[in-house]
Amino acid sequence: MKRLLEARDIHAYYGASHILQGVDLTIQAGESIGLLGRNGMGKTTLIRSLMGLLRSKQGTIHIQGKDCSQANPHSIARLGIAYVPEGRGVFPNLSVKENLLVSARKGHKGRQEWDYERVLHTFPRLSERLQHGGQQLSGGEQQMLSIGRALMTNPDLIILDEATEGLAPLIIAEIWQTIATIRATGVSTLIVDRNYRQVLAHTDRCVVMNKGRIVSQGLSQELAENSQALTQHLGV
Repeated sequence: MKRLLEARDIHAYYGASHILQGVDLTIQAGESIGLLGRNGMGKTTLIRSLMGLLRSKQGTIHIQGKDCSQANPHSIARLGIAYVPEGRGVFPNLSVKENLLVSARKGHKGRQEWDYERVLHTFPRLSERLQHGGQQLSGGEQQMLSIGRALMTNPDLIILDEATEGLAPLIIAEIWQTIATIRATGVSTLIVDRNYRQVLAHTDRCVVMNKGRIVSQGLSQELAENSQALTQHLGV
């Protein structure tokens, strides 16, 4: 498989705090990866480093074969990486329609599987809220909008950071079904979520972080069958 993203020996800091301590991560084209770990173990810091939102002080990040170690977030996005952040990040003063259309574009190398109509078909609830402002939506609707907006960029890789946090069970089930649909279309995914069982069920491979390091990784099915590493590092 083609190597889509490769991060090597990533070290990142917040002030004097050494958060990431030599992290390696590889994502192949079409591959789904779970990123697990307790709160505060460096998962979001790793994502922010990959997206150029936090500059790592050591290590390299290659995306689509291009060195992006010091690239700006918009340059990384244009290489086909979409980000659904924790907290959703919708534009509160734009309508649902405007939130979607503002990000619409062909993907890296002309990819164009996701358009406005397909996103609304995937999230029919949004089609009933097109003129509502982002701040007028429920938490679940905002999450659908955030995912839909990311899909409108026609990404090769979509990163989802706590996409189901704080949502009602029915909405959570809908989000996971959407993640399965995204995976089936061949888009790579990097998923952070507290529900490790769902992460294992919707990924090919999982990586476990502890105190800024990767301490365990393997095929998701094998980790699901042998929970020793999960017990040790997640407390499950």
